[in-house]
Amino acid sequence: MLTPEQRSLKARIAIESRWAHEDGKANAQRGQRGLKARFLRGARQEHPEASEAQIQKFADHAYKAHMARLALKSSMARAKKAGES
Repeated sequence: MLTPEQRSLKARIAIESRWAHEDGKANAQRGQRGLKARFLRGARQEHPEASEAQIQKFADHAYKAHMARLALKSSMARAKKAGES
């Protein structure tokens, strides 16, 4: 069984090896398109009678709310970590 430090190092090796062969920017853009498409699907399901412009607006707001939740969670984790030091 690997220690936490060994698992972290193993993961770091894997990611560095991946980025040695792939373009990180293209991969990130593909991920963002997929994430935004997920919010569009959700908006279409919640508002089947809405126009395409309205669906886009609902999806944009859902995406922004999701990103704000992630930012808040990250901020709270950093604050907690700073308090532990």
